[in-house]
Amino acid sequence: MNQGKLVFSQIMDHVPMTTFRRCVAKHRGDHKIKDFSCFDQFLAMSFAQLTYRESLRDIEVNLRIQAKRLYHLGFRCQTISRNTLSNANAIRSWQIYADFAQYLIGIARPLYAQDPLAIDLDAAVYAFDATTIDLCLSVYPWAPFRTTKAAVKMHTLLDLHGNIPSFIHITDGKTHEVNILDQLIIEAGAFYLMDRGYLDFARLHKIHQSQAFFVTRTKSNTKFQRRYSQPVDRVNTNVISDQVGVLPLYIAKKDYPDTIRRVTVKDDKGKRFSFLTNNMTLKPELIADLYRQRWQVELFFKWIKQHLRIKKFLGTTENAVKTQIWIAVCTYVLIAIVKKRLKLNQSLYEILQILSLSMFEKTPINQLFTGEQEVSDTNSAQFQLPLL
Repeated sequence: MNQGKLVFSQIMDHVPMTTFRRCVAKHRGDHKIKDFSCFDQFLAMSFAQLTYRESLRDIEVNLRIQAKRLYHLGFRCQTISRNTLSNANAIRSWQIYADFAQYLIGIARPLYAQDPLAIDLDAAVYAFDATTIDLCLSVYPWAPFRTTKAAVKMHTLLDLHGNIPSFIHITDGKTHEVNILDQLIIEAGAFYLMDRGYLDFARLHKIHQSQAFFVTRTKSNTKFQRRYSQPVDRVNTNVISDQVGVLPLYIAKKDYPDTIRRVTVKDDKGKRFSFLTNNMTLKPELIADLYRQRWQVELFFKWIKQHLRIKKFLGTTENAVKTQIWIAVCTYVLIAIVKKRLKLNQSLYEILQILSLSMFEKTPINQLFTGEQEVSDTNSAQFQLPLL
């Protein structure tokens, strides 16, 4: 039963403190720290995410106004200084929050495991892609991207049951997305949806050998040698052809020696799209529908860029940038956990909007959302874009 706790404190009650302390101890985050612990840092940065603070001074001013409530918010320090927070972000290992985010993901994914997919498929489905976060080269020289630009890339494997990221890796802008495929732990029987930027046949063959399935688009110069065609319904579906064959070019055939399936469909405007997959049993129209679900990872990137603070950074070092991104991920997953545990019907967008205005109230979180009207959210992760 709620004992008059502030809303922010109620949210942080869902943080598994034993695990957080274990992550801090692993990377010696609180070594020789007296006043401003790693958990204080986590609370301050999470507060910034939940209340849309734009700068260190903004965080400092808002928390100092509530100085008498800091203890009730969960802080153990007596005051928040922007210099102290800036120094913590710069020198305390971002791996603390990366490890903690992975643990939170491990809690969230089972909560969403029974959420239905947009298509009728009884299997795990993942969408893999990367988003680029642009930076200024003169301010962030450690993150080269182009001649005059810097950037970091956020590589994400999104579990489409609940749109919870199951894998995240952050690199500089020059790292090619396809290289990150080597770091994935492939789940047998699962489907991996990728755009044609990941068309690397050696890596796709590793997925095939792991008894998992991939669906990706062909490039304009991808050569395919048909062995036989399967019947398709051109009248009632948009499927043009469904073919099984091999890759005829020497290098491609060496990288992927097994048979592969190519499905060609057309959209409402008559434009053709061809997909490659190693699944030989699903209906061809379902293969196209599967690839359409890859848009969920694009929508996830759009959502977090709009509703979390990962475009404007509170520090210039690599450690500070990665710390801010990982704590943003922790905040996203923590709110997703709260949504399921408290059985809230609102979308994550609605929950964040309401929470941002209620951090210092003492209303039980459930009551904040009782009787709320549905708000149209064109940016929610459930919004569907056109086919391709």
